[in-house]
Amino acid sequence: YVANVPDFPKEGILFRDITPLLSNADAFAYSIDQIVDFAKKHQANVICGPEARGFIFGTSIAYALNAGFVPIRIPGKLPRKAVTYSYDLEYGSNSLSMHEDAVKSGDRVLIVDDLLATGGTLEATIKLIESRGAEVVGIACIIELDELQGRKKLEGYNVLSLMHY
Repeated sequence: YVANVPDFPKEGILFRDITPLLSNADAFAYSIDQIVDFAKKHQANVICGPEARGFIFGTSIAYALNAGFVPIRIPGKLPRKAVTYSYDLEYGSNSLSMHEDAVKSGDRVLIVDDLLATGGTLEATIKLIESRGAEVVGIACIIELDELQGRKKLEGYNVLSLMHY
């Protein structure tokens, strides 16, 4: 359910493409169900997802839980006042933004994304959420690239990865 795409987005990177998983109804449903169970176990009441693939999984999970969904976007894409955090990627750097009122103290947030690589995107998302007083109760990913050791940046957090490479 994962296609390997060599040299994308640049030479030397082996991209793990989850679109075959998305197009298979049973595999997609299984992935959502596993993360929903994880979210329930940690009593998450808000789901956050970094763009773009975090939106795909996160909104499905939020719907299944009857929870809210908070999009984490690149700067300049949100229409209201936002908070921003910058970080490094496996192959560059990036910044993420969230509406400043998207989460609040008392919220129990599950972060959902397709991939845990270096941990930079997830760490930035944690910083955004915690800067607003909410609690990150878990992080769920479809794929984890173990050799990049991104989980080290997430020590102290409950992490679920459905597949390891």
